[in-house]
Amino acid sequence: MSQQALAAKLEQPVDDERDHVLGPQDAQITVLEYGSYACPYCRAVNDHIVKLRHEFGDRLRYVFRHYPLPGSDIALRAAQLVEHAEDDERFWNAHVTLMTRSHALTDDDLAQVALDLGVPGHDPQRAAAAAARAQTHLDEDVRSARANRVAITPTFFVNGRRYDGPWDESSFTDAMLRTPGHRLRSAAEDFAGWAPAAGVLLLLAAVLAVLLVNSAAESMFTQFWQSPLGVSFGDAAFSMSLLHWVNDGLLTFFFLVVGLEIKREFTIGHLADLRAAALPVAAALGGMVVPALVYALIVSNELWSHGWGVPMATDTAFAVALIVMMGDRVPTSLRVFLTAAAIVDDIGSIVVVALFYSDTLHMEYLGAAVLLVGALALLNRAHIYRVAPYAAVGILLWACVHASGLHATLAGVLLALFIPTRPPVNMVALTAQADAILNAEARRSEEVLQSGPSLPALKAFDALHDRLESPAARVLRILGSRSSYVVLPLFALANAGVAIAPGIMDGHGSLALAIIAGLVVGKPLGLFAASWVAVRLGLAKKPSDYSWRQLAGAGALAGIGFTMSLFIAGQAFPAAADFDAAKAAIFIGSIISSLVGVAILWSADQGERSE
Repeated sequence: MSQQALAAKLEQPVDDERDHVLGPQDAQITVLEYGSYACPYCRAVNDHIVKLRHEFGDRLRYVFRHYPLPGSDIALRAAQLVEHAEDDERFWNAHVTLMTRSHALTDDDLAQVALDLGVPGHDPQRAAAAAARAQTHLDEDVRSARANRVAITPTFFVNGRRYDGPWDESSFTDAMLRTPGHRLRSAAEDFAGWAPAAGVLLLLAAVLAVLLVNSAAESMFTQFWQSPLGVSFGDAAFSMSLLHWVNDGLLTFFFLVVGLEIKREFTIGHLADLRAAALPVAAALGGMVVPALVYALIVSNELWSHGWGVPMATDTAFAVALIVMMGDRVPTSLRVFLTAAAIVDDIGSIVVVALFYSDTLHMEYLGAAVLLVGALALLNRAHIYRVAPYAAVGILLWACVHASGLHATLAGVLLALFIPTRPPVNMVALTAQADAILNAEARRSEEVLQSGPSLPALKAFDALHDRLESPAARVLRILGSRSSYVVLPLFALANAGVAIAPGIMDGHGSLALAIIAGLVVGKPLGLFAASWVAVRLGLAKKPSDYSWRQLAGAGALAGIGFTMSLFIAGQAFPAAADFDAAKAAIFIGSIISSLVGVAILWSADQGERSE
């Protein structure tokens, strides 16, 4: 899981001397629960915990830590009361009483536990000491819960790893026994939750492509990407090479994700507020214009003049991965700044590709694409919140944009503009409805031929699930990771291969210099200068928690062009020799930019701040 969501690993290990523990210290499985006695879900899950303890015996160690329901006075008093227990046996007896004595926690339950524990009432000094001891333990549990980003009760950790699956016995058992499926899923979640993962995977794909192109498998590798793939309907047929399917087909999903991210940032994200957006917007504009000018000033061959868009782009995955790997040396706000600037950069790159790197236009298909965009607008205006109609129109739109001469990936951006958002959900109403459905199904659970929820209940839950997030948010959640971990690595594998030969730059000196200078010099210079001017003119305000030197380091990292630079180079240089030289220059410029950016940020004084 990502750090923005939930901590995957337990921050504070189990301490048998301090924690409330049932089971041997050397048990194979440790289940830790953050719970509250007033939480109805904790009380319901308690029955499953009891059954699991009977099933696993000494192989299971169960640990309970307090996280009283916020705002619940009786939950807080129950947690304080049970901590008056003078030994483990009395604590667990009180724990069971509070969890099971009545359907919902009451003051009578607390009175019974106080009587069972013999809570001191007539000896003020003893009572004060017991209360202080209880409060200290409770405060420690709450602090550890917050450190582990516990938001709901119950929250479980199995062998030190957060468990966010279903609470039924079967699912718990899979997690505790670490079945192969659960291990694979956990490993994938750990990798996806590691912030630099996307950049690392992209780098590995690029390195693999270079190795294969410079090996004995080069011809086989090249022929594979040139293999045709298509469909036919009678006499009509449509076919493209695998390379084109990646660049024109799969990359459309990447542009769809970029479009949705842009939409999110300009509605509820870092670019929603004009004042907050001014600095990254100005930085991105400077970081696009200056590299293009640097390229135009250096390039000498008229055939290459069309490549001015190559050094304009920033590869967000690589740049952000390097910032994250430097940890606390780089303020979080600087990462936000660079990410926002890269998003604006993506907008510019999309516009540049659409306007300057498309083929001859075919107006009949362009007209059909316009009509399909109108259909998307009508679906949006009619408040159609199912994704399927947008997907169907999107496929037709992709075909028409591809046939029109515009680059097909533009269809992804257009589709993103019309996939709808929704008003905020009323969680109270939805929770009440879910509880009503579950209670009704629970009453029917013993009926003959009743195994699991009924079909009407499942349909109702599907409707509730659909309402929890907007179609735009759902598509972004589903496709976002696939874009980072599948689409972009495949794009790198298909396009990054360049033959490393002594003569690769022969006759391409000015082209390579223009691209490298645009990335290494033009990008940070434009980004820094535009930011400085915007702040000095009062159009934007630089956050005080990073210095101008650190901003310059982020500008250097913005010179990592890779993905979009390779994409634009593929459109700008149809000749294989020109494209190979451009790819080599992009690699060199991106490597130099990454080294310079890391050096600046690493050497920056962490205490240095400047307005």
